[in-house]
Amino acid sequence: MDTHTEHKPARPRPGPPPRLGRPARRAALVVHVIASAGWLGLTLGLLALGITAAANGSAATVEASVRAMKLFADWLLLPLAFLTLLSGLLLSLGTKWGLARYRWVYTKFWLTLATTTATVFALRPGVNSAVTAVAAGGPLPDAGDVLFGPVASLSAYVFMTVISVLKPWGKTRRGSEKPRVFA
Repeated sequence: MDTHTEHKPARPRPGPPPRLGRPARRAALVVHVIASAGWLGLTLGLLALGITAAANGSAATVEASVRAMKLFADWLLLPLAFLTLLSGLLLSLGTKWGLARYRWVYTKFWLTLATTTATVFALRPGVNSAVTAVAAGGPLPDAGDVLFGPVASLSAYVFMTVISVLKPWGKTRRGSEKPRVFA
């Protein structure tokens, strides 16, 4: 009878993710604020162009407005959306805030992900269909194509800006747990 039992060495438990150092955290924060402000400003511009396209009777003005919207949506909107998403993710994972420790951070993450997805699958296709119709000599097919996306996005971005400043709602259940000490 073998009384000797083989003990496998214990796997080290993963500790908390490494924190960003002060220079990296500050750089990520600057990038995040600039990208977010740019995304907000670009959305205001898209809304102004959408209102112009929807409210103007001049075919030339409508076409110029939707073409400008397409240019902004194709070349500026997605890079700013992804930069905002990635820099926010970096900040949440590399700072004390964490991704799921505070309700306001968690809310911002999911809203940013949702608005980025909506930009890809709703706003851009709506603007593209408006450009196609107007460039073919037709009227603006649906004002909602050029108005709904910017209105919804602007509402989300203003809300996210407010919660970034106020940091409401406290910690999540995960954030309220006592930190584990890993040996």
